[in-house]
Amino acid sequence: MFARTRFKHTARTLAAGIRGRTFVPARAASTKAARKPAAGPLAAAALVGGALVAGYLSYASARPVALDAPTAAGGSNSATTATTAAARYISYAEVQQHNTRESCWVVIDGQVYDATSVLAWHPAGAEVILRLAGQDATKAFVPIHPPNVLAHLPPEAHLGPVDPETLPAEAFEATEEELRIAHARAELPEPSAALNLHDIEEYAQKVLTQTAWGYYRSTGDDEYSYWENFAAFKRFWFRPRVLNKISKVSTETTMWGMKSSLPIFVAPAALARLGHPDGEMNLVRAAGSEGILQGISNNASCSVEEIMSVKRPEQDLIFQLYMNRDRKAAEQLIRGLEKDGYKAIILTVDAPVPGNREIDRRAKGFTVGPAHGKTGVEGKGVALAIGGYQDPDVCWEDIPWIQSLTQLPLIIKGIQCIEDAEKAFQSGVQSIILSNHGGRELDFSPSPMMLLYEIHQKRPDLLRKHEVYIDGGVRRGTDVLKALCLGARGVGLGRPFLWGNGVWGEEGCRRVIEIMREEIATGMRLLGVTSIDQLTPELVQYVDRDPVRCR
Repeated sequence: MFARTRFKHTARTLAAGIRGRTFVPARAASTKAARKPAAGPLAAAALVGGALVAGYLSYASARPVALDAPTAAGGSNSATTATTAAARYISYAEVQQHNTRESCWVVIDGQVYDATSVLAWHPAGAEVILRLAGQDATKAFVPIHPPNVLAHLPPEAHLGPVDPETLPAEAFEATEEELRIAHARAELPEPSAALNLHDIEEYAQKVLTQTAWGYYRSTGDDEYSYWENFAAFKRFWFRPRVLNKISKVSTETTMWGMKSSLPIFVAPAALARLGHPDGEMNLVRAAGSEGILQGISNNASCSVEEIMSVKRPEQDLIFQLYMNRDRKAAEQLIRGLEKDGYKAIILTVDAPVPGNREIDRRAKGFTVGPAHGKTGVEGKGVALAIGGYQDPDVCWEDIPWIQSLTQLPLIIKGIQCIEDAEKAFQSGVQSIILSNHGGRELDFSPSPMMLLYEIHQKRPDLLRKHEVYIDGGVRRGTDVLKALCLGARGVGLGRPFLWGNGVWGEEGCRRVIEIMREEIATGMRLLGVTSIDQLTPELVQYVDRDPVRCR
């Protein structure tokens, strides 16, 4: 283990170096030297030290808390007022005494907060907070909350700074998992070494925390829908055309009235910060530089301000909405989306309640133990920790209500049968996305590709008259081409961008796009087509058998 004094010195040096600067989102290292530390145990130790201290202590210095909620008298207050009222250091021993429902304190980024009032309304329930009562909650809090979330607390909840001299030695020591990750990152190759999306996923499993991997990879029950999403694409075989001029190929298209350099989009996925400190900002940068569209999750771990600060002027973003139980809060959110800069709304309807995601539940990061009146161990998982606000009673009657609040196009994501596809377009939505939430919800829900094929057979007019998209199980450029041949306007990818972000940050996200661009263009040439509009049903055939064995 590392000496506590060494970590304290490093932490103070780093904090002093960034304190007081205006926040500028950090970009992923772009040079080989920045990613490749010297070999050997000492290098691994240095990497651990830098990662721990930067991720654990510098977060607040780069993003200062702004407790700007109004006071009871109706005036304005700020972190300055709260800090002035509590200028003294608070010892960690004092924090530990407040570990009950009646008095619940936590430490976040070196600051002490009274979270007692939060217990009554926290979306994931009181137990998630009580598990960390009287402790330093930074590592649990930072990856799944936007940095401005503390601004919603009343000013008096900010009690002041914790005395760093009283923090336990464990706070400055690398855990076994952190050592594992440091060694794995020291062995990472250049992004170009990843030849396909499967390679990136394998790297991600090695370098992500157990909590991050569990949340990203988890699926419903026995994972039949998850694996069927992949298998469905393998039942469609091409019927290529030859002797066509194919030297010049265009992959450009239009989706939802917005231009894209590829017929793919970044499907909205929550909590990118679990994989990298810059979180969704890395995905926005990559999508902007590569000219593709992106959906931003309702549960993004970056704030609107952070996301928009890295968006290119010409870049189009779409907001993914989960309906809030609190309809006033939902209305306020929807009315503000156009002003925030979003170009459309995706209403997700296939996850009214979290599915039984056992990999996520087994992750140790969000387990409620026997403390505070609990007996045994209850595995909650990240999905339950972030989804408590969602309304399980969202219904078709909500569609016209949403449309009355905004001029933005409305897209329904999570259609899983022809009947609901028909009903969606009858309700007046602009578009639908066939999706089973990546196999994360109801096991044995149909694969989007097979549902697309069913619509192609039984209601091809829906595909001609309306924009239909799919997501789930897409890992190859040929998967995209097959979907487009059957009438899909575009295809979403979610997990691959989370893997890329977790491995190489922005560069990893860009590598995902580069791989898809290469594979789509190559596949088009070998099919004998040179533009997206030439992809027709005649170029594919359904083969009703299990796919042949591949590597």
